[in-house]
Amino acid sequence: MSQAQLRIDAANAEVWRRIVAGRPRLVDLRPAREVVPGLGERTVLHAGPPLAGPHEISGALRGTVIGAALYEGWAETSEAAARLLDAGAIELASAHEHGALGTYAGGISPSAPVFVVRNEAFGNLAYNNLNEGRGQALRYGCYDAATLGRLRWLERVLAPLLADAIRAAGGFDLLPIIAQALHMGDECHSRHKAASALFVNQLAPYVAAGADPAARRAEALAWLAANEIFFLNLTMPACKAILDAAAGVPGASVVTCMARNGARFGIRISAFPDRWFTAPVAPVEGAYFEGYGPADANPDLGDSAITETLGLGAFALAAAPALARYMGVAPGEVAQFTERMYPLVLGEHPDLTIPALGYRGVPTGIDVRRVATSGVTPVTNSGLAHRAGGIGQIGAGYVWTPLACYEAAAAALETQDFG
Repeated sequence: MSQAQLRIDAANAEVWRRIVAGRPRLVDLRPAREVVPGLGERTVLHAGPPLAGPHEISGALRGTVIGAALYEGWAETSEAAARLLDAGAIELASAHEHGALGTYAGGISPSAPVFVVRNEAFGNLAYNNLNEGRGQALRYGCYDAATLGRLRWLERVLAPLLADAIRAAGGFDLLPIIAQALHMGDECHSRHKAASALFVNQLAPYVAAGADPAARRAEALAWLAANEIFFLNLTMPACKAILDAAAGVPGASVVTCMARNGARFGIRISAFPDRWFTAPVAPVEGAYFEGYGPADANPDLGDSAITETLGLGAFALAAAPALARYMGVAPGEVAQFTERMYPLVLGEHPDLTIPALGYRGVPTGIDVRRVATSGVTPVTNSGLAHRAGGIGQIGAGYVWTPLACYEAAAAALETQDFG
């Protein structure tokens, strides 16, 4: 083995140490303008790598920005909001570049309440907004009255109540919830039934003891209990907090971020923490709601692939056979998704295990060298939104990510002198 390869392996060992030491903890819930670094007053954070220009604004993202402008009061009508966007009066920025995440299209604007997750082992922070539930939502490009009303209820009613509960509890450790949910049928990307229930179980006593009127507390708990995907927006910053702490190790070939902006898929690796390696997004394979098909779908979009970057989601699909029909996968194939990922990674996460595979740890630590050499690419789950803003979710599926990103990152690593 060459000295260069030995040096990369040593760097990867440090990345592995940081990943498995990561301890994400929910510590607060605040308006984005108060905590998200560098967020301007007319800024909307989107998913994926930075946009190369207006031509990369997909229909779903356009709908999300229009909805954010209406929610913030920057415009009174969707037509006026569209004019602001087209005139460049609304800044669009990659959520990842502000320490945050965009669920599907994103849509974090200054007034949006965001979870604050701290990696207790290293002190770094990550942010994500509140999950709105399935179906029509701002993140899928909807901006109808019901969507806007829900956003305002989340901001004005639910968020203050949750913030008080989180502070009263002194925060909540997220990794144990994720680990237990994997043993209860979640893969912690598209399915969060168990994780959401486990979180609400921990949260409920503090909500019940809060100072809000009893009817408001009951309303909040009922809404949380009905939102089976709520914990997704906590799993995502938990994964980001872990992986961001593993970024910046010279010579390391491990992927610390996978994301898509509706035009390009991008990765970042530990050795180049601020550099994106991108390629056109790959097509989504999956299952469509009745009346819709591939011609209706928005191109792949979202930061939720941060879950697969750690080893959850499609990487842990063997833990969630009930997802097969929802994602358009044959029931007997779910374990194959997970098993195909093991050769691409550094190892198995010791705290996140899959009972159906004999309690093997989830495949963790994607190595761009292994991907480039094998030609097998990481797989991610994906939602499917309509390509026209305002319609919302039309299905769900999965994506085999483009090989070119990993090949480019591996090539850059080979030519870089890390001293």
